Amino acid sequence: MAWQNQLITLYLTVCEHYQNGLWASVQRFSPYSDLSFSDEEVITLYLFGIMGKQRDIKSIYTQAQRYLGDWFPKLPSYTAYVQRLNRLAACFPALFESFCPAQAPMNIAGLVDSFPIVMAQRSRRYRAKVAPEYASWGYCSSKQLHYYGVKLHLIGDHRANTLPLPRYAGLTDAATHDAPAFEQVMHHLPYREIYADMAYEHFSRYPDLPFTLLSPVKKQKGQEFHDAADDWLSRAVSSVRQPIESLFNWIEQKTGIQCASKVRSSNGLLVHVFGRLAAAMCMLNILPLCS
Repeated sequence: MAWQNQLITLYLTVCEHYQNGLWASVQRFSPYSDLSFSDEEVITLYLFGIMGKQRDIKSIYTQAQRYLGDWFPKLPSYTAYVQRLNRLAACFPALFESFCPAQAPMNIAGLVDSFPIVMAQRSRRYRAKVAPEYASWGYCSSKQLHYYGVKLHLIGDHRANTLPLPRYAGLTDAATHDAPAFEQVMHHLPYREIYADMAYEHFSRYPDLPFTLLSPVKKQKGQEFHDAADDWLSRAVSSVRQPIESLFNWIEQKTGIQCASKVRSSNGLLVHVFGRLAAAMCMLNILPLCS
């Protein structure tokens, strides 16, 4: 699909979802805001820039100034654009949900995992103070990374021979363990089976879960090797849940979501995370249908 058609499709999609309820998420801070550049245009320009591999708002704005003047003739100043974008922060989680298909079929297996969003690392993480209501310093063992930031938690449908389909996304601070975040939503999930890593292993022993949770078997204290059955189960579960790691890698490749070092506010953090998720879901679920 030519980029012009992508831009038109994206704008019409944003307009449809905005008019169907996203507008209710917007709080006007001033009755004198210049609305000659619409909220729909603010959102569309940001998503289109992320989909075009622009990794920060300044690059998105500069690209629009240079090449999209005929498409966005009322583009405000850079400062005004950033202010408008941050005021629309609450739209992006809802837009992500809107870009995801409807309820999962009951026979679909679910996959769950988390991913670090890094606002600062190394020595800078101790001086970082942005978005303290969301972020903290923590450690990601799979990446051997100490960082200041948040965790992105995703739950999605397992699909054969393709990427999982995300349905639930949430943020916690970097120090929060994966288990409490999962516990908040686990009784509302539609799946019969959920595949997870060892961070969720103790849920497999819960007696009243509405699904079966499968995770690699954790070695007992002093145990050097799994027995044959546990080793087979661990390998099988890891194989089934591997696509959600591929999904995180794909989202990172397409949107640059992991690096949030240029975020300067709580609203900016929400725009960064859920704006990029919305852009990824648009590429995964909407634009391919229009090709």
